[in-house]
Amino acid sequence: MIGGLPGFHNAPASRAVVIAAALFSVPFGFRGRFLDLGLSYQSVYEKLSIWRLIASLFAFSSSPELIFGVALLYYFRVFERQIGSNKYAVFIVFSTTVSVLLQILALGYLKDPSLNPLTSGPYGLIFASYVPFFFDIPISMRFRVFRLSISDKSFVYLAGLQLLFSSGRRSVIPGLSGILAGLLYRLNTFGIRRLKFPEFATSIFSRLSWPFPNNSYQGLPTTETDGRNPSEQGVRTATQDPPESSIAALVSMGFDRSSAMQALALTNYDVNLASNILLEAQALQ
Repeated sequence: MIGGLPGFHNAPASRAVVIAAALFSVPFGFRGRFLDLGLSYQSVYEKLSIWRLIASLFAFSSSPELIFGVALLYYFRVFERQIGSNKYAVFIVFSTTVSVLLQILALGYLKDPSLNPLTSGPYGLIFASYVPFFFDIPISMRFRVFRLSISDKSFVYLAGLQLLFSSGRRSVIPGLSGILAGLLYRLNTFGIRRLKFPEFATSIFSRLSWPFPNNSYQGLPTTETDGRNPSEQGVRTATQDPPESSIAALVSMGFDRSSAMQALALTNYDVNLASNILLEAQALQ
């Protein structure tokens, strides 16, 4: 799965969620208490436990879920780069809160002992992210496997299906709750998409660099020079023109042809990565 620029450059909130998932999951996993962390009817309606609620938001229920979940969180950091950390922090809080409320309602309505406890982990954020992934991320590659037509996005969907059904109905309910939360965010319920976290709050995430160092990249090359050659200015040049189909995909997203060609040259003709760079450059203007 390709999620754009390597590392967590311009994605400090995503990095904080990944660190939190690892810090909560690994200790409980060593103690063999994975299955005890999820929300249950008893823990919500009979004896509400705040620590259990907090742990259920971050700690995955098994090692395979931790692997797939962290991989998807890493991939979906692209959305933080697109809308900015201030808005993405709102997305995290909204999707997580709505997902938890929907899970609590499902537990109260179904009262099914086989659902106790629900699987734990940041399912709300992960599956809410599939909504913008479906609508906003373009397909950059198609190919056939045993007569089946699949795209580069198919692998992300397969990873999501693995996570969704990893614990049967106990994981399906958190996953579907996350998707509903993502749809509510996209529909701009209560004007949520206009809200931003204050700068001082999101700057805290930027200081949490361990164990992922900050990565940087050169921005789009410009036509202006200061008398130095391109290699001295950190500008990379392409040896051939980008594929016309890739240029057309970026132009269809609203970018001008010249910028699209420059971004593709910078990213070795990766449409997803090029669109990320163009969106970041647009946000800075």
